[in-house]
Amino acid sequence: MIESKWWRRAVASAAALVVASTFGMGPAAAGPQADAVPVRPVAPIPVPPELDPVFYHPSAAAVAGAAPGQIIAARQVNVANFGAIPVNVDAWQVSYRSKDSRDRPIAAVATVLKPRGSTPDKLLSVQIAEDSLAQYCSPSYAVQQWSISPFVGQVVAPAEFVIAQGALQQGWGVVIPDHQGPNQAYAAGPLAGRITLDGIRATRNFEPMRLTRDARIGLYGYSGGAIATGHAAELHESYAPELNIVGAAEGGVPADLGVTLDVANGQATAGLVLAAVQGLSREYPDFAAFLDENMDPVGRAITTVQSNLCVQYVSAFPFLNIKGMLRVPGDPMRQPAVRDVVNQTRMGKTVPDMPMYIWQGNPDEIIPVGQVNTLVDTYCAHPQARVLYTREHFAEHVATEISGVAPALLWMRDRLDGVAAQPGCHTNDVGWLALDPAGQQLLAQTFGETFASFFGKPIGVK
Repeated sequence: MIESKWWRRAVASAAALVVASTFGMGPAAAGPQADAVPVRPVAPIPVPPELDPVFYHPSAAAVAGAAPGQIIAARQVNVANFGAIPVNVDAWQVSYRSKDSRDRPIAAVATVLKPRGSTPDKLLSVQIAEDSLAQYCSPSYAVQQWSISPFVGQVVAPAEFVIAQGALQQGWGVVIPDHQGPNQAYAAGPLAGRITLDGIRATRNFEPMRLTRDARIGLYGYSGGAIATGHAAELHESYAPELNIVGAAEGGVPADLGVTLDVANGQATAGLVLAAVQGLSREYPDFAAFLDENMDPVGRAITTVQSNLCVQYVSAFPFLNIKGMLRVPGDPMRQPAVRDVVNQTRMGKTVPDMPMYIWQGNPDEIIPVGQVNTLVDTYCAHPQARVLYTREHFAEHVATEISGVAPALLWMRDRLDGVAAQPGCHTNDVGWLALDPAGQQLLAQTFGETFASFFGKPIGVK
């Protein structure tokens, strides 16, 4: 591998003894039913996943003995805005079984939330853009009260947690999967899609969530979160057809990682994309071997530094010549190992069997709009496709997420309320999504309710 693993192995080995002795934890057996798994109480101070291997990395026997989406362990958690201001909702974490992209059993973790005392008949799976390489950057840790994650580089997960709160304020249940998996395989879309779908399975089977059995389900994600959302939408019919997913909303969509790397090479976003290269190497062994064999000393040094950092700091390596770090003749993108991983992670292999809402900035300095146009055209070549595609032209990657979140949630609200999506494919070109009056009203309501929650108001209780 291109990164140093000694630190993670040493911490995990020592931490198993520390956590077990401190909290009295042992591996939870994988029972045949979710309600057979005991729900552990809230820990006074959450510990990073690197120091919590019993929950995040249960025994291989417990994982192999469970079905996809079956819960292995569960515990209550306290969630908070930016690690400090508590959010008054019902909240738990579940550890559950999923599969990697080679069909091997793995453990995954998700945070499940609902308005206090409610019985939701709607569920939104929110794929946060983790975009990081260390487990302490994972959403499940970052959204907890007294987490240090927001203060050591994970700036995206706490910010996007407000979107999840907007969903809770609608009365919906929410699940937030750690979709990069146990090895933090950032950008490995098929893996993220499976973890997302199995996270929904786990949430449906988690008795304290009290979801109605016929609950409508939606998918939501932007940028790194759109990687998981898009692949989950494409995998739904073949991997988890029993889930009643009625819509998927995704924006800033990295539909073709090869295009994204080509554009980022030598540009301001090169560090972020190099981190994605590392993440892919953690899921695709042939790609990892190619990097091990061909990366030059400069690349090895930078990736070693990056390998245990969150998004803010993996981004702090601008203008890197990523291709120049690979000692191969010609364009590295033409190498078989590179072509293979790009092909395996490209979206558009299957047309989602649900309505899609896609929004994209044009221009977008990280995710060029051309690859999203191609994805939409690919979907819409199928007569059963249902896609509403909105391009914002007063745009920039982060700004388009902010301006587009309210229209996306309004579209999702209709789907979860049972309103049929418009058939066929439709493309809208707009100047600025933030000018949508209904979206402005929803944003004002969301931030107002979030501000009220700073003072202890339960979310979802009028």
